[in-house]
Amino acid sequence: MAKAGLEQLQQAERIAAFAPELYIPPPSAWLALTEAHRAVAEIITLNLSRRRLVRLAPSGDGHPVMVLPGFMGGDGYNAALRRFLSGLDYSVHGWGQGRNLGPREGVLEGLRERITYLSERYESPVSLVGHSLGGIFARELAREYPERVRQVISLGSPFGEGRMTGSIPARLFSALNPPEELPIDQDVLHHAPPVPTTAIYSKGDGIVNWKTTLQADGHAKSQSIQVRGSHCGMTLNPSIWFLIAERLAVPHGAWQPFERRNWRNLFFPSSQP
Repeated sequence: MAKAGLEQLQQAERIAAFAPELYIPPPSAWLALTEAHRAVAEIITLNLSRRRLVRLAPSGDGHPVMVLPGFMGGDGYNAALRRFLSGLDYSVHGWGQGRNLGPREGVLEGLRERITYLSERYESPVSLVGHSLGGIFARELAREYPERVRQVISLGSPFGEGRMTGSIPARLFSALNPPEELPIDQDVLHHAPPVPTTAIYSKGDGIVNWKTTLQADGHAKSQSIQVRGSHCGMTLNPSIWFLIAERLAVPHGAWQPFERRNWRNLFFPSSQP
């Protein structure tokens, strides 16, 4: 494990030295050190705005939704978000794979079985909402099973080029998941899956460089939307909750991009196709 982490660090140093145009640094020390404080602020804001948020968010149509946690997280981390979406009339499920330590043995197989089970149980494609590494899993499931996935919403997921150097926990991830053993094709990660895809990102992300979380070369039904907030607080950020609800409510087969207008401009500073 230590050897894999050292090799990744050496490779990152080579990129910085010989191909600086490809090097994306991790977030600044200030952003990283204030992550916890800003996440707490998001939780407080959520508690103060929860009732109004429920009134503003559009109701769902009952279709299944699976929420996937970020690196080192589990289903408990997303429990509040899942309850909120359930209250909007979605059939919401966790990922059911325990703590997310990466694409270790059995994880991808378990997710394939789960997406098949949910889509057949509800006789409907499943919307996937993934935080950080969970968003990468969601995108890859959609790439493999586009007929079973209705849409993908990623929250601060570092799928873009430069992710190897632009993420603070990248060394730990590589130690747990040696690059040469990864079962996911790294060359296609930055390409959008062939379903409606929304990449939510924050320039205040203190864990991964926001430039690696943008869908830079997407298709006609992909969009990147900027929010204000931290990385760790993304599943407890009220503006993200509203955005997820708004995207999930888009009718199946009638995708339209998210529109920034009126008060939305304050909470969502930027969006791009």
